[in-house]
Parts: sequence; structure tokens; C-alpha cells
Amino acid sequence: MLRAGRGPVERFRERYGLVAALVEYEDKRQGRRGASSLDALTALVADDLECVNRLIVERMHSPVALIPQLAGHIVAAGGKRLRPMLTLGAARLCGYRGVRHHHLAASVEFIHTATLLHDDVVDESALRRGLATANSVWGNKPSVLVGDFLFSRAFKLMVEDGSLKVLDILSSASAVIAEGEVHQLVTSNDLDTSEDDYLQVIRAKTAALFAAAARIGAVVADRAQAEEDALGRFGLNLGISFQLIDDALDYAASQAALGKTVGDDFREGKITLPVILAFRRGSAEERQFWRRTLETLDQHDDDLGRAQGLLERYGALTETVERARHYGTLAKDALGIFPDGPERRALVEAAQFAVERAY
Repeated sequence: MLRAGRGPVERFRERYGLVAALVEYEDKRQGRRGASSLDALTALVADDLECVNRLIVERMHSPVALIPQLAGHIVAAGGKRLRPMLTLGAARLCGYRGVRHHHLAASVEFIHTATLLHDDVVDESALRRGLATANSVWGNKPSVLVGDFLFSRAFKLMVEDGSLKVLDILSSASAVIAEGEVHQLVTSNDLDTSEDDYLQVIRAKTAALFAAAARIGAVVADRAQAEEDALGRFGLNLGISFQLIDDALDYAASQAALGKTVGDDFREGKITLPVILAFRRGSAEERQFWRRTLETLDQHDDDLGRAQGLLERYGALTETVERARHYGTLAKDALGIFPDGPERRALVEAAQFAVERAY
């Protein structure tokens, strides 16, 4: 049921009958979602995550006051710490009980946070997780430089770990993420972007770090290559699923639930799967609308509402969620190599949660 005091997103939902999974997203995020959540994984790694959080605070320290101030702003903004939790959960799944995974999980979070700082500058974003972005508070130059500082902290933690294999996995992931961001920049405002190009972008800019975070859990436990590869596939497919849902929610969630301004992708001319599907299926006049709004960024006040209507008309959001469910299933299937237990079940539920954020 829609709430009183309807805003433009609610009116869009009412008018176009958006799929129930996406309509109910905000209610689910506020505690009324189904069985799948990150609770099991969070409980499983709670003590480890506390150590990781202390390490993050310690390694953010710098005598240059602006660095911990700005870095602390984005770290304190919250987020679920999903990527470092994957490292911690994967290590526990593989039977590891040491402390190396604490440092590596912190390194993963520093890489992620650094990319967020850089992304917000590139995207000129004003909100991140419902708070003002660092670049909107301190400006672009400090945000880029502090992002560089966090990258350096990440690599310092990797070097301290001493494993060349870990260093190779995480440094390769960092390079792939940068390539993905550049690839996205190149394909922005280009409606001739193919689904394959889009998938290459999200594999690189999002899924690569998920894959690396999970994979190193097997490396620290010195497990067989087959188990390392399985965790890599788990993380990769989880990351793809996660990004597909994010791209659908950018057109369907409320600002309070999404943690950023709804329609940011539309305003920035990003070519995501929902747009690719609607553009391909639309009429010549509708394709012209997409070219005007996304390629030339000639946008009017009611254009976002029309874009949302076209996505609904051609089933683009529903299909995007279905694609996400497919990759979520691949992620869960990759864990079949491991015996059943609370660790595997917690990671399986995390993969389900990545999709059910849209429910």
C-alpha cells in the first residue's frame, strides 16, 4: 500500500504499477523485508569486523588533519561493510582462525572507500548513503587526494601481509576497477552501448572487488585452487547481481531508501541495463527521447518521470531484477563445493539479500 503524502516517485509507482518487488523496497529496507538479510553473516563475523573497524580507524590517522576528517566522513557514513565481510566470512568458511584476514578486510574496505571518493568526483554526486558527499563538502581536489591516501593505506596493509598472491589479487582488482570506471566514462551518453559492454563495465567496476574480497579468504587459509576459484566465482556473480539491483533501484527507489538522489544515473547520462532494454524495445520517437535526455543531456523537469514510465512499459526494471536473480543463483551455486554449515549458509543468504533489496 502506498503511503499518504505521495511524492513524484510514489505517483510514478501508482500510475504505472511498478513491480511489487521494487514498489515495496523502502518498506523492506526499514525492517519489514523477507527472511534474507545480512544478519547471519554479520553475526558470524561480528568479532572479526570489530577488529577490522578498529584497524580502519587506526590506519586512517595522519598528522594532516584534513585526511582523517575527510576519510572519516565517508567511512562513518556507514554502509554494510559487505566487501570486508565477504573476506571475513570466506576465511571462516575455509577454516581460517588467524588474524591476517583482519588486515586484508581493512585493505578491501580502503580500496572500496577510495573508489567511492573518486567516483563521487567523477559523477559530481551530492549524496552518498543519505549524507553529503565529501566532494560536496570539501571540494574535488581534497576528495581525490584523500582517495589516493586510502589506496596507499590499502597497499601498505597488503605489503605487511607478505603474500605475493594476495598482493597480486588485490592489486589486479584495483587496476580492473579503474579500467571499469574509465570504460563507463567512455560509454556514458552513448545509447549504442551493448549489453556486453554494460556487463563488462559492472564486472570491472563493482564485481571485481567482490570477487577479490571473497577469493583472498581461501588464500589466507591456504586452501586448494578449486576452493579459491569457487569463492572468486561466488564474489563475482554476487557483485554483478548487486550492481544490477542498484541500477534498477536508481529509477524505482525513494531517495530515503536509496541513500542518494533518485535518478542520478539518468541525470548523468549513464547507460545502464534498464535503459538499454527500454531503448532497444521503444519506438523511434521514444528512442529520440532517450537520445535527447541521455546523449545530449537536454533534460526537462518531467523527463525523469517519462523515463520511468518507459522503463515500466517495456518491462526493463522487471527484467533487470530477473537478471540479478540469475547471477545471484550462480553465486550461491558456486558455494556448492563447500560442506553445509553456518558459514556457507550465511554467505548464501548474503547472495539472496543482494537480490532481495529490490523486494
